[in-house]
Amino acid sequence: MPLSSEENMPQTPPFVAMFSTSGYNRNLYQTNEDSYGGLYYHDNNLVSGSVEALIQLLVPNVDYYPDRTYIFTFLLSSRLFIHPYELLAKVCHLCIEQQRLCDPGADKIRLRKIAPKVLQLLTEWTDTFPYDFRDERIMRSLKELTHRLLTGDEIYRKAVQQMTQSLIRKLTTLSQYEEVLLKINATVPDRLTVLKTKPQSIQRDIVTVCSDPYTLAQQLTHIELERLSYIGPEEFVQAFVNKDPLDNEKSCFNDHKKTRNLEAYVEWFNRLSYLVATEICMPVKKKHRARVIEYFIDVARECFNIGNFNSLMAIISGMNMSPVSRLKKTWGKVKTAKFDILEHQMDPSSNFYNYRTALRGATQRSLTAHSSREKIVIPFFSLLIKDIYFLNEGCANRLPNGHINFEKFWELAKQVSEFMTWKQVECPFERDRKILQYLLTAPVFNEDALYLASYESEGPENHIEKERWKSLRSSLLNRV
Repeated sequence: MPLSSEENMPQTPPFVAMFSTSGYNRNLYQTNEDSYGGLYYHDNNLVSGSVEALIQLLVPNVDYYPDRTYIFTFLLSSRLFIHPYELLAKVCHLCIEQQRLCDPGADKIRLRKIAPKVLQLLTEWTDTFPYDFRDERIMRSLKELTHRLLTGDEIYRKAVQQMTQSLIRKLTTLSQYEEVLLKINATVPDRLTVLKTKPQSIQRDIVTVCSDPYTLAQQLTHIELERLSYIGPEEFVQAFVNKDPLDNEKSCFNDHKKTRNLEAYVEWFNRLSYLVATEICMPVKKKHRARVIEYFIDVARECFNIGNFNSLMAIISGMNMSPVSRLKKTWGKVKTAKFDILEHQMDPSSNFYNYRTALRGATQRSLTAHSSREKIVIPFFSLLIKDIYFLNEGCANRLPNGHINFEKFWELAKQVSEFMTWKQVECPFERDRKILQYLLTAPVFNEDALYLASYESEGPENHIEKERWKSLRSSLLNRV
């Protein structure tokens, strides 16, 4: 921001360097424990505190600016016990009262010392948690506080404008992304409808659209990174917690959830799994089905090499669906050695030990990367959510004395901050609109239609399968 050297914004480390310590260490700050009653430390690390004391620790003053690790951890976790609009209103009140910003004759020198710090805090909030500002109430507080700063000194007008414009850009981009998702979902036709209007022989398939498995893996990575980029860190917290346990009436989330990017990403995983299964079950000839399986094995292997573990797992999941795995004659024609290696990598035993080892390797590679391609880490998303869920469930938000369990939220923030680093990577591969369009909109079979296609390809093997086949034929073909 264009301020003179005397008024430079406080410098903060990038996400990747944020959580290298074991806890939030008070020795890093120009304050001490007694300055803020209600904060408790162990070995100089903040472990708990009252809501009011933690809010006070967030507010900068002439001699103090909170570390970025604290800002991120508190803004992420505070929504479990206070709405973001209420939090900013409190921060606004403390800034105005404590720094005497409401006094028309406020000391200009003092204001010039505090204003850059308040602006930096607001910039960090709007940059990292922009979706909070979809709420008009929090926007009102933001406008009020920035107006106070500008009333004291016009020098900060450009900095405020930059922050506001950046926030509006983020919110506009999110709205456009949501509109695109709605259009995509509205245009995906039912596979059975397609079968009715187009004979199977003239329908397109994935291998026709993209014959090169490496290119397909790259296009999948485009979709993954785009969808990851829109997930706000707060969505992980909002996915699990309904209300503050100390206040039965107050729901902290469900009535104010501003996005569903996390859910849209999980839906993408499911779609990709069903697309893989559909593409395998669709061909009439056994050799064609075997060729599609081998094609997806190559796609999955390239996803692994790229560091795209989410697409990799979705492909393996699709290939392991019962309608696909029962095609024994088809699998008999497939060279499965490469697939066995991939399955071993994603083996769920020992809490996905092999995958977690591979993920650590990809993460290490990304830290020392010289190219965007080497920086790519796309985690198996369902497992990431599960890990965060168990961390959340395993520890109480509040201690028996009513204090906020900051140790828990420190661990939560460490996990989410790693995700924040991964989601900021730019995809280095060239986009292919035709392939992307197919991946996002090609019609797929539902589970019943998959079973029917599977039985039509390789007949039922026992009485149960025969009965199911008859039932599916009568119900599904009647619909067509």
